[in-house]
Amino acid sequence: MGSARIFIQSDWQQALRKADGEAWVSCKIAGKPTIYGCLKCLGVGSDGIPHITSSDEFVVHAVTKKSISVSCPSENTSSKFLSPYTGFARIHGKSITCMDVSSGGGLGLSTSTDGSMKIWQTNNGEIRRVLEGHIYDVNCCMFFPSGMVVLSGGMDSQIKIWSVEDASCPVTFKGHQAGILDLAVVDRGRNVLSCSRDGTARLWDCGRSSCLAVVAECGVPINGMCIGVPDNTVNLGSHEEPPSDREVGTGGKLLLLAREDKKLQGVSVQSRTPIFVFDGSDAFNCCTFISSMSVLAGTQDGNIYTLDVRNTRTPVQTLCKSGAPVLSLMPFGEGFIASQGDGTCFVLQQDSAQVLELIGPDYDPVYKRGVQSWVAAMDKLVYTCCRDGIIRKYQLTDL
Repeated sequence: MGSARIFIQSDWQQALRKADGEAWVSCKIAGKPTIYGCLKCLGVGSDGIPHITSSDEFVVHAVTKKSISVSCPSENTSSKFLSPYTGFARIHGKSITCMDVSSGGGLGLSTSTDGSMKIWQTNNGEIRRVLEGHIYDVNCCMFFPSGMVVLSGGMDSQIKIWSVEDASCPVTFKGHQAGILDLAVVDRGRNVLSCSRDGTARLWDCGRSSCLAVVAECGVPINGMCIGVPDNTVNLGSHEEPPSDREVGTGGKLLLLAREDKKLQGVSVQSRTPIFVFDGSDAFNCCTFISSMSVLAGTQDGNIYTLDVRNTRTPVQTLCKSGAPVLSLMPFGEGFIASQGDGTCFVLQQDSAQVLELIGPDYDPVYKRGVQSWVAAMDKLVYTCCRDGIIRKYQLTDL
């Protein structure tokens, strides 16, 4: 991804659906003046697809009812923009900060600055359960692999486990001294992990509602975490004592920690051994595995680092699409999805030079989102949540 980046009017689909409709387009280039242009609808075909032309600085390559591909030849860059398939505006009343989608794809889970956490149907946005019990805001939430249990962490320093069936909360973990910032489930979920503003990452026993271990003490807030299985050539160390029989599935696992002090750290979950520390350009906000060898990590100043876990001294690649904070990263197909604080959410595939931009939020921050592949229909659905309080649903095909 080069330094040039194309922007388009977020409601282009509505603006260009009638003859003579216009929408703006621009190309921002680091260290150069922005290139401005215009898109215009010349008419709409019998299939409902508009015929769109552009001003001289840009070229329109393909248009469907939901997408448009535009390039800026002078900067050798192109992007495909995809509008949402649908959106749910009535689930929450205020900014949505985190969401997840169940493994079966039928249920969504989201939290909001209105203090609520809700389970809803992904086909129509109908609310199924309201999960009440945290004091203050809920910072993070996720489904267990079964899709029938929910894990959440709040500003109240508590981690809770909920039943999807009846919204009951049978388990509450206490031990952190500050707000919970991220969570991870180990395998099927007999153990879970959490990280907090208090600078610690902890391993919990769900069956006994107890803390098994402090996996890492960083001394600074840990903004994000991800657990994965690294390449078997990575030495994860050994525990001085045999792990507790309450610890299930931690062997061979590496925990990534996105730290506030500009460091990405890798820690062996079972041995608690620090494996690597990588120094970035700014505070790390999020991280994820994209394979057993490669991890991604995003920073507050907009960098996305690709690291090889076998040798983390030098990044394999550093992308900077904009200077906006990288708020979330998720593996997707042969690439990944990233969202940023300026409202952009994009998909980048390994073998494609073209960026797929998911548009809709009018440059409001796009927070954590869930991804669900619908295998039966061979379609891919992506859900995003945003400060504007709307959950958007995108249908990705032919990627």
